[in-house]
Amino acid sequence: MEQLSEFILDNLLLFAALAVVMVMLIKAELDHQANRGSFLSPSMAIRLMNNNSDALILDIRTAADYKSGHIKGAKNIPLSDFASNIDGLSGNKSDPVLIYCTSGNTVTRAIKLLKKAGFEKVNNLEGGIAAWKEANMPLTKK
Repeated sequence: MEQLSEFILDNLLLFAALAVVMVMLIKAELDHQANRGSFLSPSMAIRLMNNNSDALILDIRTAADYKSGHIKGAKNIPLSDFASNIDGLSGNKSDPVLIYCTSGNTVTRAIKLLKKAGFEKVNNLEGGIAAWKEANMPLTKK
């Protein structure tokens, strides 16, 4: 035990750096968890849309992907334009939001922006439009 305390004292700078790195990793993980939104399966997303006629559905895929098929009532705001278009959604801050992309992996940035803008009920379609299609849920091209 004495050797361990001597080793720590001899390498105090390294242990301080280790502590700082650990704190930064924990903070990054907590931020990631806080900004991912609630995950909804396709069936739960249908329930959300049926129970909340004012639900805001956001498709953050490219315009070409959106035109090839999207969830009925979804607004297309590509992720590349999301930050500049978020102000246009400010009237819906208290409404439930369902946001999706192709596979569910790229929505984190958009969710973070929505939460920062004051949106309260942000939901992530788990698995994105790919899971929606796999569950044989309807898509529209209109």
